[in-house]
Amino acid sequence: MALSRRQRSRLIHFTTTAVPLAVLLAVVLLADWSAIQQAFFQPEIAADLFPRIVTVGVKNTLIYTTLAFIGGLLIGLPIALLRLSSVRPYRWFAATYIELLRGVPAIVTLIAVGFAIPIALDVRVPGQYGPAALALALVAAAYMAETIRAGIQAVPRGQTEAARSLGMSPARTMIAIVIPQAFRIMIPPLTNELVLLLKDSSLVFVLGTTAETVELAKYGRDAVSRTFNGTPLTVVALLYLAISLPLTRLAAHLERRGAPAR
Repeated sequence: MALSRRQRSRLIHFTTTAVPLAVLLAVVLLADWSAIQQAFFQPEIAADLFPRIVTVGVKNTLIYTTLAFIGGLLIGLPIALLRLSSVRPYRWFAATYIELLRGVPAIVTLIAVGFAIPIALDVRVPGQYGPAALALALVAAAYMAETIRAGIQAVPRGQTEAARSLGMSPARTMIAIVIPQAFRIMIPPLTNELVLLLKDSSLVFVLGTTAETVELAKYGRDAVSRTFNGTPLTVVALLYLAISLPLTRLAAHLERRGAPAR
């Protein structure tokens, strides 16, 4: 006997709900929680990590993330404008930059900025955070440029036409009218990019870090090597969640506020 559409829908809903719950229940019942606690949840080891894991690891992670995000915006905005330019070579340059930096793993860009460019050109990025922050900014700029381009194109054309009819130049129209409105549209995806940068900061270790510039993930790995226990990784994961969850909630809130009314 063939099932009706409603019956099929209910069956699919039941299956997609019951199967994950059954798997979760099996894991809870069959897991060796004593061994898991011993390997990943040692309160004494976790307590020994504080406060330095926050004052050094979290602090440096936030510094790398903030510098990379600001740099990504400063680089991504002109790249987005070049992508929208009527001059074909400008568009080609912007498209090449975006496709190259998005297509190459971020760790390769870090190595290029930190090692390859200084060796090839004898040019070094100053500052203890500079090379890593610049490399992450270059990668972030490629993604932000596409976000900014989409935001600019989402601004109603009538806004540009109205500004031009008032005698505003194309450059002034873009700076004073289009970009401010576009950024209201771009805030949620840019917030998501900030969260991705937060996690990408864990790649900074490839450039080498000192005891004062180590980021959160590297701090956790070093602690695992010292203690021969996975508890530091648990603490690191919880700290990443403590930072990223408010940002993702903020992005969702801003997206709801920016959504058109129905």
